[in-house]
Amino acid sequence: MAMEHNGDHHQPLHIAVFPWLAFGHMMPFLELSKTLASKGHHISYLTTPTNISKLSSSSLSPLITFIPLPLPPNPNLPPLAGATSDVSPDQVQYLKLSLDSLHLPFTTFLHESSPKPDWLLLDFATPWAIPIASSFSIPCAFFSIFTASFLTFIGPPSELTDDKGSRTSLENFTLKPNWIPFPSNLSYSLHGAKTLMAIYENNVSGIPDISRYRKTLEGCKAFGIRTCMEVEGEFVNLLRDLHQKPVFPLGLLAPRAAVGKMMINEEIFAWLGMQKRRSVVYVAFGSEATLSLELLHELALGLELSGLPFLWVLRKGLGLGDGVVDDDQVLPLGFEERVSGRGMVVRGWVDQVRVLGHEGVGGFLSHSGWSSIVEALGFGHPLMLLPIYVDQEANARLVVERGFGVEVKRREEDGYFGKEEVVRVLRLVMVEKEGDGVRVRVRAGEMKKVFGDAVGQDKYVDDFVKFLKGNKGMLAV
Repeated sequence: MAMEHNGDHHQPLHIAVFPWLAFGHMMPFLELSKTLASKGHHISYLTTPTNISKLSSSSLSPLITFIPLPLPPNPNLPPLAGATSDVSPDQVQYLKLSLDSLHLPFTTFLHESSPKPDWLLLDFATPWAIPIASSFSIPCAFFSIFTASFLTFIGPPSELTDDKGSRTSLENFTLKPNWIPFPSNLSYSLHGAKTLMAIYENNVSGIPDISRYRKTLEGCKAFGIRTCMEVEGEFVNLLRDLHQKPVFPLGLLAPRAAVGKMMINEEIFAWLGMQKRRSVVYVAFGSEATLSLELLHELALGLELSGLPFLWVLRKGLGLGDGVVDDDQVLPLGFEERVSGRGMVVRGWVDQVRVLGHEGVGGFLSHSGWSSIVEALGFGHPLMLLPIYVDQEANARLVVERGFGVEVKRREEDGYFGKEEVVRVLRLVMVEKEGDGVRVRVRAGEMKKVFGDAVGQDKYVDDFVKFLKGNKGMLAV
C-alpha cells in the first residue's frame, strides 16, 4: 500500500463519481459528494444532461461540478431519457446498452480534466471505466448504495457469476448462505428469489448485472458502503474477509430536508396538520418499484379496512405494467370517495423527507428500499415492509431482525398478499398497545439516535478520505 506523501495530508482531493442512471443510485452519490465537498474536496459528478437538470440546485457546494455525458439516441428509448425513471422496466436494458457507449465522452473528460481526478468512485454498472481510468493512472473505488448484508448475501467473488456459483437452484436462495458464520435470518422467500434472478440474467447489453458488479469489484482497490457499524457491523467485517479488500462504511448519507426551498405540496401539509400526532401511515414505493394491479387493489383495500389515516403517494405507472390501464382503474372503484377525509392519495412528486419529518406521521409502509428505510429511521418511524424486487427482501430481513419494522407476509410461490394481511401489519405497528407493536415503535424511536445523527454519520467518511489520500496513484493490485 502506497505511503502518504509529506504535505499531502491537507491537500484537497479531486474525486470523480459515476453512478448508475437511477435516482435511487444518483441521490446517495450526490449525498456522498455533498459530504466530501463539505470537507473541502472537489467533486466531478458524471451523469446525463437530463439528470443534471434534476439534480443540480443553487444550494449545492461550488466544489461539486456536474459533467454531462450525453447518451446517444436509441430507437428503443424515449427521446431525452436519461434515467430508469424515464423508461419502462423492459427498456432499462437498453439504458445499460446506451451507458456502455459513453466510453468516448468519459475518456474525453479524463483527458481534458485538469487537475486529473485522484480517484474515480464507481457504481456497479460501469466496469469498462476502470481500464480507461487506469490508462490515466487514476485508481478506482466502488461505492455501494446497497447494504452490506445484501452484498454479503450475493456472496464472495466465486459466487458472482451468471451461473449463480454454488447455488444450483432457486431453493438455495431461500437458505442462509454458508459463508455467513453468525446467526442471521438473511434469506429470501421463493418469490423473492425469483425477483433476485434479474441480476443474473443476460440482457441486450450482453452483460448481466452480476457480471458488471464482479468486474467492478475486481478492478476497484476498495469499497465504500452506504451503511454504518451500529447497524451492520458484522456484515461489514465479513465483507472484508470475503473480498480481501478494504471495506469502508461511509455512513447512512441521509438527505437533509431542503432549506429555503419553494414551498410545494402545501395541500398535503395542511391535511397532515389536521391529523393527530403520529397517527398517519405514510405509504410510498420509491421511483421504480411496481406492483401488479391485483396487489395494488389489495393494498388499497387493506388501507381502507385498517381504519387508519393514511397519505399514499401513488406514482403514475405503479402497477400499470405496460401503461395501458386508465388512471381511473388504478384504484378500486369508489376507493377515493370512501376514504375521503381519512386517507389522501397523491399522484406525483412529494418532498418525502419533509413529510416524514411532520409530527402527524407515525409510520412508513414502504417497498424496503434502503433510502426509504434510512429516511424513516432518521425520524424514528417504525416500518411496515412490502419488498418488491432484487435487494429489498434482504433489506426487509435486516430491519425485521434488528426490530425496527414488520414485514407483510407474502405467498411463497407467487408473492400474493391479501387485504387482511395489510390490515394486520398496519394495526400491529400503528395501534397495538402491547407486545410486538410496542417493541417495534420503541426500537425505531431508539434508532433515531443513530440514523438522525448527521454529524456522527459524516465522521465515517473521514476514514475513507484518509485511505484515498494515502493511496493516490495506487494501481498495483
